[in-house]
Amino acid sequence: MNRLEQIIINQNSIENSKDSDLAGSFNALRRAAKRARQVAAQTGTSLIVWHGDQIDRVTVTDQDALPKQTTG
Repeated sequence: MNRLEQIIINQNSIENSKDSDLAGSFNALRRAAKRARQVAAQTGTSLIVWHGDQIDRVTVTDQDALPKQTTG
């Protein structure tokens, strides 16, 4: 099982939890990450993110903080 499959399984397990706080936690983390990108873009600061076994400093631009446009 690869890392992406593990994340999807874990996400589904959390979202389908009988505990309503746990079930809502995944979306709360997404909202918090979105807000962190917005604040970083507004203040010109970097984000510290963890990718697998590596910690990275990421510079966020105003464009990065905008909501993704969907086509369809």
